[in-house]
Amino acid sequence: MLEPGVLTLAATPIGNPLDASVRLMRSLEQADLIAAEDTRRLARLVGALEVQTTGRILSYHEHNEAERTGVLLEALAAGERVLIVTDAGMPVVSDPGFRAVRAASEAGFTVTVIPGPSAVLTALAASGIAPDRFTFEGFPPRREGRRAATFGPLVAEQRTMVFFESPRRTAATLSSMAESFGEQRTAAVARELTKTYEEIVRGSLGELAQWAESTEVLGEIVIVVAGAEPVALSAEDLVEEVLARAAAGERLKDAAKALAKGQDGVTSSELYDLALSRKS
Repeated sequence: MLEPGVLTLAATPIGNPLDASVRLMRSLEQADLIAAEDTRRLARLVGALEVQTTGRILSYHEHNEAERTGVLLEALAAGERVLIVTDAGMPVVSDPGFRAVRAASEAGFTVTVIPGPSAVLTALAASGIAPDRFTFEGFPPRREGRRAATFGPLVAEQRTMVFFESPRRTAATLSSMAESFGEQRTAAVARELTKTYEEIVRGSLGELAQWAESTEVLGEIVIVVAGAEPVALSAEDLVEEVLARAAAGERLKDAAKALAKGQDGVTSSELYDLALSRKS
């Protein structure tokens, strides 16, 4: 049940309308005001789900989000049940909604979320690339120089990286990624997730760049890139940090144990002995 005076963000299907949750369907029927990124897409979704909306429908997208957030706040203040939906997936995540969440929170209104489909998590799960630690980087810049400047600081990132991209720029982006991260870096391109022509293409960035150049890339695109391999450190590399932590008050043995943990070829006793000899 939607509650009066509460702002609700609802995830919508990213392709297959059968992924819609029961909560989403009921909320569409109960909302007094539905703020939709594209009212035509909302109409198609409502038709596919065979639900009836009775509330007002307000166009709410990146070009009018700032000015129309006030309308949402007025509706909340009047005790209305306000629902935000975007074209696909979760509002706020590379979609409108953040301004409304921040404004509603600052004004003291409750904000809640109806979870559901996510292109980020769907692509990550299907990619075959380590999912335990990941970072979502959104859409890369459109211009080549700015793309390279964005990828540069990410070269050493050890977490799996997830990007959105337009099909028109996928080939150029994969080529730029291959230059920045290296052609051998493992990656995957997911397109048309949950739809009839869903496809996951896996390989190295070099291979994927060639694939994108030789085919017509269509549909919504998610690119998953493996993180950088951790750099193996020696006892010599770690000893100064051990001494610094000891100088700050930590026991030398505890500092050596903490820093040796997870380091191949470095034992805590070796690191402790080296630090002890340096200290004396």
